[in-house]
Amino acid sequence: MEHTAVTFTAYLSAAVVSTLLTLTYLYQFWHHQRGFAFAVAAAINTLHLAAIAMSFSSYQLTTHWLLLVECLHYNAWVLAIALSLRKQSKQQQFPRSLQILFGAGWPLTALIFVFALSDSKKLIALTPWFALSLAVISLVSVEQLYRYAASNDRQIKLLCMNLGAIFIYDIYLYTHGIIFQGLDPLLWQSRAAVSIATCLFMSLGGLVPLQQSHRTANFNISRPIAFYTTSLIGVGLLITSLSLGGYYVRLYGGNWGTVIYSFVLVGAVLIIATVFVSSSLRSRLSVLINKHLFRLKYDYRSEWLRIINYLAQPAEASEVNERAFFAVASTTKAPGGAIWLLKQGFYEPVYQVNLPKIVDLQEEPTNSSFCQAFLDLEWVYFPDSGDNEALSQNNELLPYWARNFPNLWLIFPLIVGEELVGFMALTKPTDDATLTWEDLDLLKTIGRQIASYLKRHHQADQLAEGKQFDTYNKLVAFIIHDLNNLIAQQALMVKNAEKHKDNPAFVEDAIKTISHSVDRMNNLLKKLRRDESDLVKCLNMTEIVEQAVSECSRNNPQLTSTIAQANHTLNADQVRLVMTITNFIKNALEATPSGGRVHVTLVYIDDRAVINIEDNGSGMDWDFIHNRLFKPFETTKSGKGMGIGVYLSREYISELGGALNVMSEVGEGTTITISLPLNTMD
Repeated sequence: MEHTAVTFTAYLSAAVVSTLLTLTYLYQFWHHQRGFAFAVAAAINTLHLAAIAMSFSSYQLTTHWLLLVECLHYNAWVLAIALSLRKQSKQQQFPRSLQILFGAGWPLTALIFVFALSDSKKLIALTPWFALSLAVISLVSVEQLYRYAASNDRQIKLLCMNLGAIFIYDIYLYTHGIIFQGLDPLLWQSRAAVSIATCLFMSLGGLVPLQQSHRTANFNISRPIAFYTTSLIGVGLLITSLSLGGYYVRLYGGNWGTVIYSFVLVGAVLIIATVFVSSSLRSRLSVLINKHLFRLKYDYRSEWLRIINYLAQPAEASEVNERAFFAVASTTKAPGGAIWLLKQGFYEPVYQVNLPKIVDLQEEPTNSSFCQAFLDLEWVYFPDSGDNEALSQNNELLPYWARNFPNLWLIFPLIVGEELVGFMALTKPTDDATLTWEDLDLLKTIGRQIASYLKRHHQADQLAEGKQFDTYNKLVAFIIHDLNNLIAQQALMVKNAEKHKDNPAFVEDAIKTISHSVDRMNNLLKKLRRDESDLVKCLNMTEIVEQAVSECSRNNPQLTSTIAQANHTLNADQVRLVMTITNFIKNALEATPSGGRVHVTLVYIDDRAVINIEDNGSGMDWDFIHNRLFKPFETTKSGKGMGIGVYLSREYISELGGALNVMSEVGEGTTITISLPLNTMD
């Protein structure tokens, strides 16, 4: 079959498939009241394909009328897209740029109609240019429908992809014809195959059940993808344009053709390298994309995740303010600024970066009108607001330092709940310093997150300081408790001296008591002079318990003991360990009335020493054991103690890796069980 017959058959087949597409859209209109504009466009597309088929038969149309049908075919699709876009986006009136886009094809069609009536031969040379212009307009219209359609509609997606394929192929076809000064017959023949495939897919897509959901489409183009796609498309167009120009020069430039061709290609590479190396050009391109390709200025999900991840990274105390500032600066693209935080009744500047030396940052009183606007209105100051009354209405509250702050862009609050933690000032970005409602909302939201971050770190610092004071207070309490015990021993000895001073046994016992007190005082001084680890020794557990019982047994006949004799040891501070055990024994003795009993038992179970201190005294209830017994400075000995002995004893047992258990019943008595780990080599 010859070329003309093949082309005729191909375009006639395409017209038949396009008729099927027309019927599909009419079916949709009949049952769902939608798709009429596309049915009309498909019908005109059918006439267009049939007219081309007829041009390869005996019923040929002139070039003028074929071009007119070609233009009507493009305009019909653009009009259908515009009507669908209005319905999808629910806009009563398009922006001026879209109005120009959708209406640009009709003046060209009218001009071609005039040329067709006059049978002007000038039209033939301009045919590819007219067709190429309309194909580009149609492709951009398809992109608008795909991007601005509000409904999650699979038919719209399928329609856009297939129409896009048609128009992209047409752009290639007519571009090729312009470059080589004539349409390629094989490409023109292949155009029919493209029409058959796309019309068939659109027909099948028209039978897909309609989406009734009002959810927005899950498919979305992210800002990074848009940025790099735009960059690559721009680079591709630049390379293509320069390559075609270079090829033309090389083809028709004679002896200089190769030189000029090489020069053009090298220039293209240098231009591309300049664009990608220059941060300012890339930044401006990003601003351009955000303004014109997206409805919103910021990708809030990406910004929020980035800020949260950035602030969640561990930071030293000296890096907290810097991290807070750059979390904001990376979003707003502000090159410099400063942070003020609340300290001792004033907001003091605590961090600044990239500010000129002439800037004199000053403290701001908490009760100033400037700060009050932050709390009452969550106000964002915009000093360089110009004639914008909405943004400048509180600028008269700006302090002196802000009025003399060069290149100041804005000042926004850092608020947690109802508390103004501080505020932040930013200098103007180099690319886009305009302020919109998106900037204000985002700054307020980020400001609250930054304020929470700064306050949390401030509280962590306070907690660390509190722990240091707590350690100091524990040491003081331990010293006072030890001194209190020594004083009690000395006081008891002085009290009994009047009665027993002539008794040699009493004098001997008094000397031993004084000697013991001196030893404890010396140990206490050693503890204050050096690290506690120096006082840790390998101690025989049996000897420790015997020493504790011996110290408490003077004048206490009700105290008895059963101590297992063995050579088991543990590493501990002898003074603190003996004091821990004696503290529980003394408490048991004080809680036991005259005639009662207190029994101390030491047994070894596996690799642990278990000490039981059992009495039949007054006992304690469950609430006292769990809520008051180990609470520091809680005491039942009015005027006789500080209430920290049991607390310090439990803490030291815990330090040794031991366990403490208390079992008691009111009126029945108490059993204290201390379990301590022994050295494994024993």
